[in-house]
Amino acid sequence: MLDRLAGELPEARAGLARIWAVLPRARLVGGVVRDLIAGRPVADIDMATPEAPERVMAALAEAGIRIVPTGLAHGTVTAVVAGRPYEVTTLRRDERTDGRHAVVAWTDDWREDAARRDFTINAMSCGRDGVVHDYFGGRADVRAGHVRFVGDAATRIHEDALRILRFFRFHARYGRGEPDGAAMAAITVLADGLARLSAERVWSELRRILAGPALMPTLALMAQSGVLARLLPEGADRPALDRLLATGAPAEPILRLGVLAQGDAGGLAARLRLSRAETLTLSSVMSSIGTAPMPDPALDDDARRRLLADEPADVLVRRSWVGQAARLGQPSAEWDALRRDLVARPRPVFPLAGRDLLAAGVAPGPRIGQALAEVRAWWMAGGCRADRKACLARLRECAVDGAAGPPSV
Repeated sequence: MLDRLAGELPEARAGLARIWAVLPRARLVGGVVRDLIAGRPVADIDMATPEAPERVMAALAEAGIRIVPTGLAHGTVTAVVAGRPYEVTTLRRDERTDGRHAVVAWTDDWREDAARRDFTINAMSCGRDGVVHDYFGGRADVRAGHVRFVGDAATRIHEDALRILRFFRFHARYGRGEPDGAAMAAITVLADGLARLSAERVWSELRRILAGPALMPTLALMAQSGVLARLLPEGADRPALDRLLATGAPAEPILRLGVLAQGDAGGLAARLRLSRAETLTLSSVMSSIGTAPMPDPALDDDARRRLLADEPADVLVRRSWVGQAARLGQPSAEWDALRRDLVARPRPVFPLAGRDLLAAGVAPGPRIGQALAEVRAWWMAGGCRADRKACLARLRECAVDGAAGPPSV
């Protein structure tokens, strides 16, 4: 198995050799072991060791390996070798938990450390000799596509309610067939525990679910267990999202959330503590389901320019996916061509500003904004083609008569 890791990530061989030279009892743990067994690409390389964090840092520093104390409170340091990070965590046991955080103590018992992990497929470890240590049947579960909690499902969820969402995420990626019955039963009973979690942790997991595989079956399981209603109490339009997926739209979490979620975008963004950029994107997607101008392949050149004058191309592209889902619910070469065109076009920029009106003799005050709006409406009506000279001429006309109204667009 280690040969496969070295073949896939050749730079990891030297890095692991340096770490194992000073921490010979360390093992690969968690996702790297799971993915090697599953035959999937490996991303992060995490390790665990019986040595206390202070001993780990001292040994790595003595060997000239750069260390970053990324999570000392939980026994984690990051070793950086040739630019690649390796998280090294001291074996732990939970002293107490409250459903959100755990107070841990160090241990030298590998099985005790594995017993505190969430799923059997994440509880395996592999030493420098290539031997896989599997205390709870994780290898068989990987091969069977069976995602189940280590030990009692309810106990694991009581320790950290975020494991409810992690179950759905991992089942979507590694599960096959029906989900584990004990897990679903425990989740259904304990779903209220999600309310104790921080919004940031909830969104971190939900974002991964939305971007991941088997989304519609996963949402069906979340609805069946009552989890989806707790995350989106205003309602979830799963058929609308299904139509979006059928178009071949990109796996953007905010795009998918905007089509799925019902209610007010601002309220949802606040509840999930979305970033400002995420909030703006969510609002633009959800508004496209209502009254916002919608891109359409039938629009002529001038109409497309007008859309771009008001909104950037990325906003219009997302709205086009929403429109395609609502009208077709399937792939379309015409809609694809529309998106390519919107992205390729230079965005029209209205060539005047308030200072131009002052220079033209418009007195400071409300008339500035009114005249500017009149000229911009005239510019929009003409397909956003008029240059600065033409707009200035129109401005002079508006300034002279003071009442030139905009043509209808």
